[in-house]
Amino acid sequence: MLPAFSVIFLTTLIGVGQGLFLALYTGQVYSLAKLLPAQDSLSFYAIGSFVALGFLAGGLLASFFHLGHPERAWRAASQWRTSWLSREVIVLPIFMSLVALYGLVHYVGWTTPMFTISGTLPVDFTLLVGFIASVAAFALFICTAMIYAGVRFVHEWHTWLTVANYLLIGLASGFMLAAAFSAYSSVPLVGFFGIWAVVFTLIALITRVTSLIRNRTLRHKFNLKSAIGVRHSNIQQKAQGFMGESFNTREFFHHKSEGVVRTIRYLFLLLVFLVPVVLIISSYLMQSTNLPIVAFLVQYLGLMLERWYFFAEANHPQNLYYQTKS
Repeated sequence: MLPAFSVIFLTTLIGVGQGLFLALYTGQVYSLAKLLPAQDSLSFYAIGSFVALGFLAGGLLASFFHLGHPERAWRAASQWRTSWLSREVIVLPIFMSLVALYGLVHYVGWTTPMFTISGTLPVDFTLLVGFIASVAAFALFICTAMIYAGVRFVHEWHTWLTVANYLLIGLASGFMLAAAFSAYSSVPLVGFFGIWAVVFTLIALITRVTSLIRNRTLRHKFNLKSAIGVRHSNIQQKAQGFMGESFNTREFFHHKSEGVVRTIRYLFLLLVFLVPVVLIISSYLMQSTNLPIVAFLVQYLGLMLERWYFFAEANHPQNLYYQTKS
């Protein structure tokens, strides 16, 4: 498939925003349970929520560049009964509204406990809003991933590993950004968020490598014989019947050499998984406030390469017929 940069930015930016919010809410729950030091609502949770909202808004903005008629974007929500894309279109603004409300409540300081669970966990309005937003975040992960995992004829995508990778990579990048945000804000939670970022990154490495191995050993149900309806032992396509390009030749193939694709695969494995882990561990050992920020920037660069490869790796069945122009 042809990787569209608008979709690459959409999926990576909202993934980071979801992960960052979940990291902030996790930190708040730990703080209320007295497992972490309490942080200031305004300078940490409110600003952190607005940062997450900025990533989500950036992803939403990027999606409009992929539409032929942006003025008709509202129609995408009309098929919510059958379309995961429609469900994503509905869940994303709901989640963004909840994140905005979560940050706003922290900003105005409505953090007086309403009741206490088991005498140890004080529950305020932010905790309730955060819980609902967390459910929406996981729902959004599933909706986004199922847009691709639900496409049965693209065998590279049609697997539970697609959902697992979207979820785990989003969590890894979000917690990595939370560690960077803590370091930038001089908040002593870099170690907490950094440990979780490393855990999610390493688990994501396992599932992503598993998907790579699976896709390289796939046996497709479609072949050139089924594409043209001719059963012969030796069939080679020499021409498409026309000289110039068409929508089919432009939009369903990445037009890069195998060497370029292989290089991008090695690069994203290094930049998404290995280098950020080394940097975040080094920041803990060296007590550095800059390395967590570098770790996130490196990982996000790798995320863009990973998402490019995710689309480029997918083989649409129509490419069996539209292979060469002439």
